[in-house]
Amino acid sequence: MTKEEIIEIAIQAGIKYRTDEFYSEFCDGVYFDDFVTFAKLVVEKEREECAKVCDAYDNGRYSNAADLCAESIRARGQE
Repeated sequence: MTKEEIIEIAIQAGIKYRTDEFYSEFCDGVYFDDFVTFAKLVVEKEREECAKVCDAYDNGRYSNAADLCAESIRARGQE
């Protein structure tokens, strides 16, 4: 996830971005590096949950395809 994508998502969520900090109605400020870490952890968690769906899809006939999908999803985190 790029810096620009993180900023765009934050703006869509109603979070204001000024220089290197994010602000919301209830928060004085969060530094960009901390926000990036948070965003990446959220994405990593969602990616793993998606991969688990693939892992669970094993009906014998397409299990190899499901395994490949799970591997591909997890590999996105290594980019």
